[in-house]
Amino acid sequence: MSIFGVYNVPQASTILYYGLHALQHRGQEGAGIVTVENDKFMRERGMGLVSDVFNIQNLSTLKGDMGIGNVRYANASKGGLNNVQPLFFHHHSGDFAIANDGNLVNAHQITDYLEDNGSLFQTATDSELLAHLIKKEGSEDRIDNLKSALNMMEGGFAFLIMTKNRIYAIRDKYGLKPLALGQLGEGYVVASESCAFELMGAKFIRDIEPGEIVSLDSKGVRSNRYSQFQRHKMCAMEYIYLSRPDSTLDGCNVHAYRKESGRRLYREYPAEADIVVGVPDSSLSAAMGYSEESGIPYEMGLLKNKYVGRTFIQPSQEMREKGVKMKLSTVREVVQGKRIVLVDDSIVRGTTSLQIVRLLRDAGASEVHVRIASPMMTHPCFYGVDTSTPEELLCSNRTLEEACAFIGADSLGYLSPQSTDHSCGACADLCKACFTGEYPTLLYDYETEED
Repeated sequence: MSIFGVYNVPQASTILYYGLHALQHRGQEGAGIVTVENDKFMRERGMGLVSDVFNIQNLSTLKGDMGIGNVRYANASKGGLNNVQPLFFHHHSGDFAIANDGNLVNAHQITDYLEDNGSLFQTATDSELLAHLIKKEGSEDRIDNLKSALNMMEGGFAFLIMTKNRIYAIRDKYGLKPLALGQLGEGYVVASESCAFELMGAKFIRDIEPGEIVSLDSKGVRSNRYSQFQRHKMCAMEYIYLSRPDSTLDGCNVHAYRKESGRRLYREYPAEADIVVGVPDSSLSAAMGYSEESGIPYEMGLLKNKYVGRTFIQPSQEMREKGVKMKLSTVREVVQGKRIVLVDDSIVRGTTSLQIVRLLRDAGASEVHVRIASPMMTHPCFYGVDTSTPEELLCSNRTLEEACAFIGADSLGYLSPQSTDHSCGACADLCKACFTGEYPTLLYDYETEED
């Protein structure tokens, strides 16, 4: 998922449209926008891509110079229009809208608590939980209510909350999810990734800090802390797969990170081959780094159909398998008779890798050596990446040799967890829970499953 917000910018809905379009890679299931003008909230949302949901007609109904938007992906059990954000709430103290990125690890506990105290829920979103928590608090100070609510929440998340005259931008205290602040004219923009700023000419100001609440209103930009606990544990998959290469997260450019990880991958797992081929698109930077470090020529052996979404974030396994077949094709003249180093960013379920190796062999490749620019994914992610059970993961119960046999490669090598950190240019402290099993938070709802 991804969030984007605009404050004090004329024709905010148009800016929101372009911002969400730039963040489309983070979710293709649905999109929504809420704006406000003269205390009146307006919302449009729908299933599908941003360009499918919005058009000139419905964007023209979203008036005002302030708004928030969301694109989402979901697993099969949490899809549907009801879960497409932003959500909008009526309340006697003032209407408001919320959108979020990420996932709470104690959502079930919060839901039980709220239901026991009379709450009824319309969605399966963390945004609705936050709305109820805020209004359960009795303070007249909105920031105090917000702080109290956020301190009940555990996990990796970023929230945007919009009232009739203000936007709150919030990042989890572990820094698992990215959130960036920019300036556009006399106003401000907030986005899950800084790449969204380039499209409308916004200037990057800074990353919102872990545990921080940034308020955007007529008084400018103000900062509050909802927790004194603060860590910088950015999700490693943000750098490896989720984010666009032109984004900079916590001071580290994603393309530079991936290229360095490719260089380190060659040092740890060299291969004798004729060409290096990257899997489009998120693996191309790592493939370039592998090629430069090894001296093996980089070639475009795979082509991607630009009109097919990211298969990893499809809501079902059947859809992922069909998506791979539609998404990629080989350049036979490039790969035929060649020993290939195939560089990919990660292997989650193994579906994509298995089919790509078959594609290359069918096109005449003599050898396919798979190199993965991240460690073996052995544990589920509970912070918003759709890998919630160990059974889904190729490497949860397989050795390196068994994983290699499963995908049909001649050899298989993964980047080490240490190099995953060091690819940031300094010794970072990324969240690598899906690789190591060392989770930065308690797991609450999931501990019984893990025990």
